[in-house]
Amino acid sequence: MSAEPVTPAGVPADRLRPLAALPAAALRGIRGVLTDIDDTLTRDGAIEPAALDALQALAAAGLPVIAITGRPAGWSEPFALQWPVRAIVAENGGVLLRRGADGGLQRLFTTDEATRAAQFARLQACARAVLAEVPAATLAEDSPGRLTDIAIDHSEHRHLDAAAIAQVVAVMRRHGLTATVSSIHVNGWIGDHSKWTAANWAVQAVLGQAFDPAGWAFIGDSTNDQLMFERMPLTVGVANIARFVPQLKAWPAWLCRGERGAGFAELAAALLVARG
Repeated sequence: MSAEPVTPAGVPADRLRPLAALPAAALRGIRGVLTDIDDTLTRDGAIEPAALDALQALAAAGLPVIAITGRPAGWSEPFALQWPVRAIVAENGGVLLRRGADGGLQRLFTTDEATRAAQFARLQACARAVLAEVPAATLAEDSPGRLTDIAIDHSEHRHLDAAAIAQVVAVMRRHGLTATVSSIHVNGWIGDHSKWTAANWAVQAVLGQAFDPAGWAFIGDSTNDQLMFERMPLTVGVANIARFVPQLKAWPAWLCRGERGAGFAELAAALLVARG
């Protein structure tokens, strides 16, 4: 667990304040949690016990959790069935996974099958270009499970420096892809879907209600969470977001003391205490 956070130079004064300083009254209107997965719930790809306990406590209290990740559908499917979450939106908004009424897995997509097939060919062409133009680049090991995007490993099993990461992003964008950098991968996809559109889509699809950002908290850990930090009223970072502070242009309003699953558990505990 990290020391009590201190707002770094260059970060606005109303950002990255200690979560412990957030008044309980500000949490009472929260009706659900949107969360990143990698390095927010997990460590080295596995959910941390504190995070799993927190998910179970939130579910028992009737607070729905929807996870939104850059991980592929194939990687996310077992967790959509095993974890006490209402849904997982994988591939940065491209695929929604949820348990059906029969307990089986349901997959929803933002595009039809023919469009996905055409886009898949474009994505593979871009991946080949990245590997050819950035010699240190390698595809993420979870690539076989990807249906609507591509991913280059920069920190999970391989290391890319900042210059190489920037090169990967540039190649993806030259090929017409949206590109973002998570804590472990550089992700690229075709279309304007994002974690923000995923939140709107998932709340409507899973809960049958329009997405009201004021009723939800978001928690994340890296640069690919910035759109949520920018647009959501109540945003939280786990402590390990400190690694990305120099690259952030949008910051969470509140900062956990704990890293990864311990940080998520802090937010869950604060929500449950506020509910009384």
